[in-house]
Amino acid sequence: MAARLEPGRKAPDFTLPDAQGRPVSLADHRGRRVVVYFYPKASTPGCTTQACDFRDSLERFAADGFAVVGISPDGPEALARFADAEALTFPLLSDADHRVAEAYGAWGEKKNYGKTYEGLVRSTVVVGPEGDVELAQYNVRATGHVAKLRRDLGLDA
Repeated sequence: MAARLEPGRKAPDFTLPDAQGRPVSLADHRGRRVVVYFYPKASTPGCTTQACDFRDSLERFAADGFAVVGISPDGPEALARFADAEALTFPLLSDADHRVAEAYGAWGEKKNYGKTYEGLVRSTVVVGPEGDVELAQYNVRATGHVAKLRRDLGLDA
């Protein structure tokens, strides 16, 4: 398993294709805080719940100076279907070879129904305006994660 990121460390830079195949880079968000969240698979129940929670909180995140970016191993076509089906207006990025997930410590051993395998670990990393990790959370729950993240960031009392 890749090393997990710690606050204060530089966030690994990346450029990945979005749902339309256009390149999106972490550097595109320099100067503002960005929530980078990793989810296992588009259009599955947990990932849909989490994405819709981010969608429903997007205006509040933006008002607090945050951008939101979702990353999964899905290809751009699957991301486009997911974004259209759920009216997701923030960038969904394709990390098909999971290099970015590995660099962020979001790829590793998982267990499900007694089976052990390698896969994407649901994770969220908050990157500051200068590219430093402010917060890194791993093995997060899909349900309630956005509310907990906002509390952990001191955005909601």
